[in-house]
Formats: sequence, C-alpha cells, structure tokens
Amino acid sequence: MSERLHVAGPEGRSIEVLVGGADAGPWLLFHGGSPSAVAEWARMDDTVRAAGLRLATYSRPGYGASTPRPQAGSFADDVADSVAVLDHLGAATFLTAGWSGGGPRALACAALLPDRCRAVATIAGVAPYDTEGLDWFAGMAEENHEEYHAAEHGPEVYGRFLEQDALDLLRASPDQVLEGMGGLVTTVDAAALDADFADWMSRTFNHAAAQGVVGMRDDGLAAVAPWGFDLADIRVPVAVWQGRQDAMVPYEHGVWLAEHVPTAEARLLEDEGHLSLIVHLDRILDDLIRLGGLGGAG
Repeated sequence: MSERLHVAGPEGRSIEVLVGGADAGPWLLFHGGSPSAVAEWARMDDTVRAAGLRLATYSRPGYGASTPRPQAGSFADDVADSVAVLDHLGAATFLTAGWSGGGPRALACAALLPDRCRAVATIAGVAPYDTEGLDWFAGMAEENHEEYHAAEHGPEVYGRFLEQDALDLLRASPDQVLEGMGGLVTTVDAAALDADFADWMSRTFNHAAAQGVVGMRDDGLAAVAPWGFDLADIRVPVAVWQGRQDAMVPYEHGVWLAEHVPTAEARLLEDEGHLSLIVHLDRILDDLIRLGGLGGAG
C-alpha cells in the first residue's frame, strides 16, 4: 500500500513523496518523466514489491504538492532533493531509475552520490542538449521540436508556450491521453498504452498541473541547459535502456549515452518505444539489482 509523505527539502521547500513497494529491502528511488507528479499505480508498486525493493518517488519542484524553486535549477540541483528524501527514509544506500526526463536525474545521483548509489537504470532517458556527436532532434516528433525550441528562449517565453500548448495534455482524461500526445506516440507505444496505463498517465499529468505549468517549465529549462555534472565522472554501474521505436526520446540518445557513460551497459532494443519500455519494468529491475550487487533482493 502506497503512502504519501511531505518531506522538508532545501531552501525551506516541501517535497511530496510517494512510498510503496516491499515492506523491507533495498530502496529504489524512481525519477518520473517530464511532465509528472507522484500518482499511485498498483502495477508499478506490485512490480517493485515482487523484486524485493522498497519504492520511493517524488514530485519535483513545482509539480503536484512540491514547492517550486525561486528559479529553475539544473539536473544536478535535483540531487539535493533526492538526498532529502533518502535521508528522511533512512536509506543509506539505494538503487535508482529514471524514465525519460528522469534519466538525467538518475545519472546525477550516480555522479554526485557515488558512496550511496549502488546502480542506475536510465529508461528512454535524454542525452545532453547541446553536445558534440549527437543531433538531439533527429527522429523526434515535431511536438517536442516546438517545445524545446521554445525553452531555449527562457522562462517567460517558454511559460507562455506551455500555457497555450500543454495544459490540454496535462488535464487530459484517460481516454484523451493517446490523442493528446499526438505524433509522440508510435505504434508500439500505442499498443502498450492499455486502459490501466492510460489511467495512471492521466493522473500523473493531472497532478503535475496542480500548480499550473511551473514544474513542466522548469523541467524543460533544465533539459536545454548544462546538466551540472560530468558523465565521465560516473563510476557507478549504469544500464542504458532505449527503444528504436521512440519518437519522444530518439534511439540515438541511448546510443550516445551508452558510449559516453564510462560504466554503461547498453540495452538497445529494436522493437521497443518510449512507453513500452515501462511495461518491462520487471526486467529492468532484475538488471538493476544485478548491477547493484543485490542478487538476493527479490
């Protein structure tokens, strides 16, 4: 059974946390995508419990009931919130996974908390925005081109863009999620988006908009800015999960990350997309447990 907490964070902020999974065992810190806020999902909770892990996830600043920052931070800045949550839970060590926009947050934990973070899974996670050797937008649906180019112009322009173009998706009902995501959803992802999955996505989107677009705005600004840490510094085991049928975060992002994270093991799958990877969370967790040297967790 999941439990919601409100944890004291940096700068006097409050962090909304959802805890579930197993009653005992290693902690999994899960970083959601962009946009998202904590929302109970029995499928995820049951999968994490079956793996023998306790689950913690939290709403980033400006999402759900988490206090916004005075100004947008970098991916590295989010590590302080992760530490506040982990400390509150008494998690001396942990595993972490990040989906989509949560991927860089999981990698930031690896880079900046090497004594606590046992292993990382980045699931359809984005690569750095302005980096050599990667055409960031190649293979990405047009909807994301427009959004991230708007983010390049700063918080005021980007905030207005989101007010006009994103609120309908954030407020979507389960029946409206697929249509609302438009060209971002490939055939394999549409097949994965069953009623239960769509219900959870609707609830995480709806709760993400509890304070308007401020959380989504700050997420997008972080995505087009320097990450605040060096991938070359990572010494923690990392699994890079990426599907070729992904129009939100293109396959080449996973290829690039697998080549530039020193400890990375590539899980580059021809027949998976952005949403469909989460359907295989059990496989991802088994992999993460192995990489973290916790083979007896499940």
